[in-house]
Amino acid sequence: MSVNQDTEPAAAEDAVAAAKATKAPKASKEDSRTDMVGKALGLLVLLGDEPRGASAAELSRRAELPFSTTYRLLGSLTRDGFVDYEPDGRRYHLGLRVFQLGQRVSNHHGFAGTALPILRRVTEKTGEATILSVRDGHHHLTVNKVDGPQTFRVTSDPGHLGALHTTSVGKALVAFAEDAERQRLVEELELEPLTEFSITDREAFRAEIEHVRRRGYAVMDEENELGMRAVAVPVFNAQGFAFASLATAVPVFRLTLENLVALVPALQEAAAELSARLPQR
Repeated sequence: MSVNQDTEPAAAEDAVAAAKATKAPKASKEDSRTDMVGKALGLLVLLGDEPRGASAAELSRRAELPFSTTYRLLGSLTRDGFVDYEPDGRRYHLGLRVFQLGQRVSNHHGFAGTALPILRRVTEKTGEATILSVRDGHHHLTVNKVDGPQTFRVTSDPGHLGALHTTSVGKALVAFAEDAERQRLVEELELEPLTEFSITDREAFRAEIEHVRRRGYAVMDEENELGMRAVAVPVFNAQGFAFASLATAVPVFRLTLENLVALVPALQEAAAELSARLPQR
């Protein structure tokens, strides 16, 4: 079909005029600042899902923001301590300021102060590190930890985000989540291998979670970190679902898996006390 070339400029001008007439009022400077704050917070949330950090390009893509905007926001967040930049890998990580704020929230909700004496008692009994974790989306978040008297330290410090499928605390949180949430996590978690012993098969992971539910505790045997093993139990809320998990972690040369599992009753006793004392999420 032919088009009258003489009418095209006029039609284009009319379209531009109509667009201008219906265009929304320009956003105020205050609205623009609020929008940028929201975008910056969104980047922090995305970084929270990346324990190993992420590049500016990756964050730009995931946040659906222009690279220039992402880069500028990351620069501001890095300057203020909310984000750390790793030059070698050109990757960004959550910074110390975020950890400090998280600790304040933890203290405000009673987790840190209330849990610490209980964790210390478990460590006195076991002689090993005791770790308290909660679920944060598709990861577990270490809330508190007490190191054992041994020189070999466990590296999962407060504020650490770890995988759910490769850790004992993570498996316990998944296994004893509400039914619908448990099923969703079992189907949706990315089963990324962290060691040669990590579970990466969906059916195997589903079977592992059912096994955890039957026996009441979860184990990790070099699945998350070579040379380390751990056992964890759920901390139940009033409805019978896990709002936290409690673990003992040891290097493999110090305790066999059988000896580690023998510590489960001590962990369950402490978990019952935590359940009674901690504010439940």
